[in-house]
Amino acid sequence: MGRGAAQMLALLLLGLLPWARRRGQEELERRGQSPHQHQHHEASGPPVESFPLDFTPLEGNMDSFMAQIKSMAQSLYPAPPRTCTQELRLHFLHNASAAACNDGSPAGYYLKESKGSRRWLLFLEGGWYCFNRENCNTRYETMRRLMSSKDWPSTRTGTGILSSQPEENPHWWNANMVFIPYCSSDVWSGASAKTEKMDFVFMGALIIQEVVKELVGKGLGNAKVLLLAGSSAGGTGVLLNVDQVAEQLEQLGYPGIQVRGLADSGWFLDNKQYRRTDCIDTITCAPTEAIRRGIRYWNGLVPERCKMQFKEGEEWNCFFGYKIYPTLRSPVFVVQWLFDEAQLTVDNVHLTGQPVQEGQWLYIQNLGRELRNTLKDVTASFAPACLSHEIITRNHWTDIQVKGTSLPRALHCWDRSLHDSNKNGKAPLKGCPIHLIDSCPWPHCNPSCPTIRDQYTGQEMNVIQFLMHMGFDVQKMAQQQGLEPSKLLGMLSSGS
Repeated sequence: MGRGAAQMLALLLLGLLPWARRRGQEELERRGQSPHQHQHHEASGPPVESFPLDFTPLEGNMDSFMAQIKSMAQSLYPAPPRTCTQELRLHFLHNASAAACNDGSPAGYYLKESKGSRRWLLFLEGGWYCFNRENCNTRYETMRRLMSSKDWPSTRTGTGILSSQPEENPHWWNANMVFIPYCSSDVWSGASAKTEKMDFVFMGALIIQEVVKELVGKGLGNAKVLLLAGSSAGGTGVLLNVDQVAEQLEQLGYPGIQVRGLADSGWFLDNKQYRRTDCIDTITCAPTEAIRRGIRYWNGLVPERCKMQFKEGEEWNCFFGYKIYPTLRSPVFVVQWLFDEAQLTVDNVHLTGQPVQEGQWLYIQNLGRELRNTLKDVTASFAPACLSHEIITRNHWTDIQVKGTSLPRALHCWDRSLHDSNKNGKAPLKGCPIHLIDSCPWPHCNPSCPTIRDQYTGQEMNVIQFLMHMGFDVQKMAQQQGLEPSKLLGMLSSGS
């Protein structure tokens, strides 16, 4: 908003003051008080609060200016006391046969509407996957809520980017919030109905389509922006479905809705495992082999533009972020820990509290370098050098920073760059970065990383304690980096 527009808005609001005063006088008369009595009472009491408006036409002042306007509006029109609920309510899909959970129970979504808001946030839950009858049976016995809706609670509390509290969610708190539970075990890609040969159905892609179809009738049709977000398998699901959602809305007659993606902790690498194992279960199976088997088992769908890049039978490549990203039309913001715990798990690097071997340590460092390289051409990204998994629905998501910028701030900058340039965010605003990747080479070398606790004692560890705990050799590493050990320790403590 430029200076002229800001002044016009202020003048319009100030133009309402005489009307507001008249409304106030009418209210006093209704209560049996004369306006003059009320003025006398005010004069004898504390001074009336004023609202000086700052018109300084600086880019960074708009938030402050709007806060002044909001403060004035709240004073003129005080709202009755009310409780701000964070609860999202469960809605089962009407057409359960078209989009069901693995066991055939109806899929659904949790919704918290925000009347008047034209922004919608649809969140895809994560939770690994299964890729054959044996490990799907095991998953059903041990993690049934990820395959069935029978025991879903009637409400959920929104946290992180799904929170309705401005303190926890500074820029998306007033959006219409939708949480779509993961009950298809197929990385949101499946399109298979139940058959005599199949004990389970896999309808992840179809569930998203049905949810979008239902939400159009609940206000989504009036949306200006739809942000499809997700974490872990849900983050990969964003990459696989964001263009499909945009195309679906266009086909339904809503081409003006701006569809964007936010993929958290779903940017996996198809790298070589640290220690190769047989593909027995989800955890030990190499990612490439698990997805190769899964896509056949689920009848998995991938975007046509990505599919065309590979030979028939190699569609599994589209499940890996750095391969599908260049084919996407919708803008996508990628959030990825450089040392993702799920990636290390499938790579058979298990940090169990025992000192790591030198080979493991070198593998971990190399993983960070590889991941960093795959993100270099991603327009909007946030990649802290931390050992963790998932972030955007965590309460502490506002605390993590890369190069002095928090994740909510980076998302806000991305939002503004898309609004201002309408060119996939390729013209970032000055002082508002959207490409943020840590350059330090070790897990948790960023001082804002989430707290690590010793899994045996429960005590918090700082980065040096953590690295020592993993068998980090300060003398040797300093020698490799050409540094004095004391200087290296100082760098680690400061996150340099």
